[in-house]
Amino acid sequence: MKYTQFSTLALNSNLIKSTLSLGYDKLTSIQAETLPEILKGYDVIGQGVTGSGKTAAFSLGILNKLDAAKFKIQALVLCPTRELADQVAGEIRKLGCMIHNVKVLTLCGGSAFGPQKGSLAHGAHIIVGTPGRILDHLDKNNLSFDSIDTLVLDEADRMLDMGFQTSLDAIIEYLPSDRQTLLFSATFDANISSIATKIMRKPKIIKAASVIEEQGVNQNFYLIKNETSRFNALKLILFCYLPKSTIVFCETKKEVQAVANNLIDLGLSASPLHGDLDQKDRDQTLLCFSNKSLSILVATDLAARGIDVSSLSAVFNYKLARDVNSHIHRIGRTGRAGSSGNIYTLYTEREGHKITLLEKHFDQVIIPKELPSISVLLDAPFQPQMKTIQIDGGKKQKLRAGDIVGALTSDGTIKATKIGDINIKDNWSYVAIKFDVYPIALTKLSTGKLKGRNFRVRLISNNK
Repeated sequence: MKYTQFSTLALNSNLIKSTLSLGYDKLTSIQAETLPEILKGYDVIGQGVTGSGKTAAFSLGILNKLDAAKFKIQALVLCPTRELADQVAGEIRKLGCMIHNVKVLTLCGGSAFGPQKGSLAHGAHIIVGTPGRILDHLDKNNLSFDSIDTLVLDEADRMLDMGFQTSLDAIIEYLPSDRQTLLFSATFDANISSIATKIMRKPKIIKAASVIEEQGVNQNFYLIKNETSRFNALKLILFCYLPKSTIVFCETKKEVQAVANNLIDLGLSASPLHGDLDQKDRDQTLLCFSNKSLSILVATDLAARGIDVSSLSAVFNYKLARDVNSHIHRIGRTGRAGSSGNIYTLYTEREGHKITLLEKHFDQVIIPKELPSISVLLDAPFQPQMKTIQIDGGKKQKLRAGDIVGALTSDGTIKATKIGDINIKDNWSYVAIKFDVYPIALTKLSTGKLKGRNFRVRLISNNK
């Protein structure tokens, strides 16, 4: 039987309701092929790039057999980065919104250990986290995995690339042997095969259609003369095509910072993302990029793992990825949810061997395009349509999104349609506002009251 819709699957009725409420219509390729096997209880290896829908596939599998009345940890999802773990936990919460009292807890490095220990003391149904921090809690006896019946390794290839093999092996020792194991990865190489052999039972191996095959991504290659002409090529393409939401991939932190600084000097909305940023700056940069108040993110492969941004219009390979698998990870970030996307790759003749590998993988001859005319630089640089305002109050101050919307729209000078994403954190809140009304919004929130009190408010500067 060929499955095309969630309602055709053997899913609990509350989960079908939640998929409908979220606007999930048709199953993606990887969902249609993996979910029936997951729901039957089989171990599954699903190969699919970022944006293929694999998170919803394993999340629904976990939630479908979850016993919410049994307040013990029943599922563990391991991710390579905090950002991906936050994304996965959010997806599970959204899909489980129709099931009463499902508690999902995120355990990652970069957050204080003590509060995590306190949250664990109150119990949870599903744990999502990074291997290092999960192992820290296990070693300190803060976690019990005796009731776990599902283990998920998300982006398993990246976890192995990042050196988590030893931590994974140690965590497996704490898990019941009688469990379902789901492994999702963008690639399937010898390392993945090796770990699957050790921890899985006769897994069903499923390969989804690639982002190129399924989602209409256009790859564009540009042969440049030398390294000195690389940034000029990037500048010409950006000014010509004016992508509204773009990731520029670089090799090193130093290169990321230099490229970001040069783009900012041109008047573009850009910000770097690399390992030297502290977690608060990193989180704030990603939030602004996600809510469309930042147009260009310049990042290393490592820093960009786990980024979940809808409607990403373009990806730039400032330098070619180190291998084909990394290239696939990069391009999987655009052309999502049925939208089109463009990849712009710059290379020199010295990188010809990498081009040959890509030609072999995609079974095509790569013909470089002509760079746009220098005349495109006469146009004004694209600016994002949103601005982000930070309010120094959040969940702990009992602030809700409705309070912020009410304060902004109360006198009719700002319409609700001018308000974008609102993110409420523990002690801060962020609201995206249309560019044309952000000064009014800033004044309203600075001089007015929320929950009967004044909060300090400031405009977030994206260019760092």
